[in-house]
Amino acid sequence: MLSTMKKLMFLLGFLLILSSCSSTRLVNQWESPDTPVYEANKILVIGMSTDSQLRRTFEDKLAAAIEKEDIVAVRSIDFFGDSFTDSDKTEEDLNKIESRLLDAGFDSVLISKVTGSEDKVNTLQAVRGFANDFQNFKDYYRINQEVYSNKQTESYRVYHTETAVFCLCPGKERELLWRGNFDVVDPYDTDRNVNDYVRTLLKTLQKNELVIVPE
Repeated sequence: MLSTMKKLMFLLGFLLILSSCSSTRLVNQWESPDTPVYEANKILVIGMSTDSQLRRTFEDKLAAAIEKEDIVAVRSIDFFGDSFTDSDKTEEDLNKIESRLLDAGFDSVLISKVTGSEDKVNTLQAVRGFANDFQNFKDYYRINQEVYSNKQTESYRVYHTETAVFCLCPGKERELLWRGNFDVVDPYDTDRNVNDYVRTLLKTLQKNELVIVPE
């Protein structure tokens, strides 16, 4: 009985660890070698998405998190309104927008978007293996043979995303300072996944001393 209880407690702890893991993972990043350290003072946050509610949620949470770092952060929905996404922008349009942003005191723009997605399949045998103390081949094989029929599988979707930070520096034409690609796993809980994304993104920027520069 005691042994069974220990196994159950171990399994519960293992599942708790899994559930607490972030849904967002940094895959790769690029940083301008010309600007090793860059601290923003006023940044425009743009979430590019056909889902207006997701865009609003993302911009809300990211702007609020950046504000906590004593940096002025403005959502694109507040600065431009919904009309900003109504039509494609020409180079001339973007030049006018940049001038407008510079006049308003912005020095940085952060843009995030989803670049693609793919379905994944994962077997559920690992947890079962932790929960059982197999003593012989027969028991181990019997309890795991469902792998052959794929009865113990789960499917989930991975979203590939990209975030880019640009400097609004006069004469440098929207210079790219940093670009990072992230994978977001199993994004069914929007609030949780946006929170994870924002937390992972800001930690990455802080580590690279971009936008947020530790004192």
